[in-house]
Amino acid sequence: MMPLNFAELGEEAIIKRVGGTPEVKQHLEDLGFVAGGSVTVISALGGNLIVRVKDARVAIDEKMAGKIMI
Repeated sequence: MMPLNFAELGEEAIIKRVGGTPEVKQHLEDLGFVAGGSVTVISALGGNLIVRVKDARVAIDEKMAGKIMI
């Protein structure tokens, strides 16, 4: 298991766990980051990521990406 920050560009990964405070966890789950779901890193720039999750593109910062374990 590793944070989403370390995923390869274009590689589809399965989300194992979403961490953080209850508020952060709920926010990420609302965006579609749920355990068992798939996520693909489309772009990475300065630690910030653009990912595809549930057929949508979502931009998240490095801190949030570190709370998503794949």
